[in-house]
Amino acid sequence: MRDRDPAGRARNARPRDVLGRPLPHGAQGVPAIPDDLDLTPDETVTEAQRLFDEGMPFHAHEVLEAAWKTAGPESRELWRALAQYGAGLTHAQRGNSRGAASLLERAGDGIARWIGDPPAGLDVRGLQQHAFTLAERIAREGVESVPESDLRPTLRA
Repeated sequence: MRDRDPAGRARNARPRDVLGRPLPHGAQGVPAIPDDLDLTPDETVTEAQRLFDEGMPFHAHEVLEAAWKTAGPESRELWRALAQYGAGLTHAQRGNSRGAASLLERAGDGIARWIGDPPAGLDVRGLQQHAFTLAERIAREGVESVPESDLRPTLRA
């Protein structure tokens, strides 16, 4: 059963490993991303990039998901696509080819719909291309064919 706060909202009380997998209560995990994280777009991209660079796409996904939850209607779908991108890289890191390819394809589609100047200097075209290329490669050759460096994207142009 999932942990909940007094208001009944789901909370991530269990510790997680570096790949974002839940550990037993009381185990030592990596520092968690707060459930109520509220950053500016620039802070979000900076923190997500740091986590991607450290090989922690699940935690980058959590940061991007927080931005999605707090974004206004004009950018909500872009942040959702970026959160899916992080989730796709997480599945790849965990060895789940099918989940990785599916989420990366969905992320690429979502990023492709962005029109206008991207927030915080995001390289939306580069991220879209990376998502589609990686999804295709994983679907064709499996996650084993992907070097670790391809799971550490550059978010800004």
